[in-house]
Amino acid sequence: MRIRSLGVIDDAVVELSPGFTAVTGETGAGKTMVVTSLGLLLGGRADAALVRIGAKNAVVEGRVTVPPGARVAVRAEEAGAELDDGALLISRTVSAEGRSRAHLGGRSVPVGVLAELADELVAVHGQTDQQGLLKQARQRQALDRYAGDAVAVPLAKYTEAYRRLRAVSAELAEITTRARERAQEADLLRFGLDEIAAVEPRAGEDVELAEEAERLGHAEALASAATAAHAALAGNPEDPEGLDAATLVAGAQRALDAVRSHDPALAPLADRIAEVGILLRDVAGELAGYADDLDADPLRLAAVEERRAAINGLTRKYGENVTEVLAWAERSAARLTELDGDDERIAELTAERDALRAELGGLAQALTDARTEAAERFAAAVTAELASLAMPHARVSFAIRQTEDPEGVEVGGRTVAYGPSGADEVELLLAPHPGAPARPIAKGASGGELSRVMLAVEVVFAGTDPVPTYLFDEVDAGVGGKAAVEIGRRLAKLAKTAQVVVVTHLPQVAAFADRQLLVEKTDDGSVTRSGVKVLEGEDRVRELSRMLAGQEDSQTARAHAEELLATARGEL
Repeated sequence: MRIRSLGVIDDAVVELSPGFTAVTGETGAGKTMVVTSLGLLLGGRADAALVRIGAKNAVVEGRVTVPPGARVAVRAEEAGAELDDGALLISRTVSAEGRSRAHLGGRSVPVGVLAELADELVAVHGQTDQQGLLKQARQRQALDRYAGDAVAVPLAKYTEAYRRLRAVSAELAEITTRARERAQEADLLRFGLDEIAAVEPRAGEDVELAEEAERLGHAEALASAATAAHAALAGNPEDPEGLDAATLVAGAQRALDAVRSHDPALAPLADRIAEVGILLRDVAGELAGYADDLDADPLRLAAVEERRAAINGLTRKYGENVTEVLAWAERSAARLTELDGDDERIAELTAERDALRAELGGLAQALTDARTEAAERFAAAVTAELASLAMPHARVSFAIRQTEDPEGVEVGGRTVAYGPSGADEVELLLAPHPGAPARPIAKGASGGELSRVMLAVEVVFAGTDPVPTYLFDEVDAGVGGKAAVEIGRRLAKLAKTAQVVVVTHLPQVAAFADRQLLVEKTDDGSVTRSGVKVLEGEDRVRELSRMLAGQEDSQTARAHAEELLATARGEL
């Protein structure tokens, strides 16, 4: 990874080797920025506070080796990314304003795509994950993840039935609790539909009536105009000597017809004048017919205005025009049918609800059975791992129980509470030594014990649902002495089948690493390109000495550091 302008890091390159890599350094040197950077590459939440003061943006770039044909490679190619010689290039930019951009294989992608790839690439664990493990919901999720398809298959069916039950119950409650409101709504709809049915408007009728009313209201003026126009075009019988357009055009045509034989150029003009004469006669005839047909009946005008008033009464209530009124009537008729069928619908929903509750009870029982079987195997595997983490007498177990609820579903002959993940309350219990009662890990585990339980859980997961890389951010907090050595030994064992990166302050853990990276600040408080370096030989002994005694040149600490390295090398 290359990290620029992120937190205390100015510009640094972090090369993570196969096997076990330990990241060490003074408190506040920026070790946790390695975890933060990887989180950003895997779709984590962007925060403007991460951007180094004075910088416009922070940039993290990573190169991840991806096996050919792996699900990660397939999903990346679906997003338009291209692999570079078997590697996937990922970059994330966070601006000082908090905006974020992501690129995958040279293609800009939504941040959500990176998050989709996260579960397939890296398992990240830190102090917050330990706190999360104290929550029963997280413990149930861990058990379900371990159980695999044995829980996933019935849980998917349960989830679908649960969602349908929620929807059915909500609709049933809405119908029954709002019965009075729905009855009032039905009465209003029925009144409106009856009012519209009494008028029986036609689509576009309001426009037609408006045009007819305008014509009838100005019938005398329209008739007078049409008569005058006809007289101007075709003449007035009462004034045979008067000039009209038709007579003048006919005279023009006769004049040209008399001489057109002397010049061919006049022929087209004479023909066009003849066409004008025909058009004049046609228009004059239509004007005469219009004047004769014009209805000035005041009774018809009164009937039209009465019809318009009835339609306007509808448009004031139900729509801007008749078309909208008819659309309202169609919607309201459908809604009224729905409301009038409440009793029938209540019976249908009640029957469906009861059937779904019975189905959920059966699926919840299947989940309980699958979780109980998986819990025994999971607890045994974690207990075995704790034995190799300096807790040889510790015992881990699960308590799976249900809570009685008269409004719940029937599971195993009891009516119990249920939720989106079933009816089970899952709690991880720890008995740290023989004779000690099994207690919830939130109450029965110290900080160091909780770190080891968390590591043991992750190691068990690695055997059933492995990912290529594991990143632990100071999960060894609160641990020291022999327990720290055992954690280092166990991490080294895990690194034989996966890439393991550990941010640690414990020399006993760092000594087991295949590679140790030191993060250190410069005098101005930043981490530069030279601030992340691989420690080898004498440099590694000096850093382990500092971690042991706070003094790089202490001979006792150096001897202890060399002994730790020798012990670790002898076991790897």
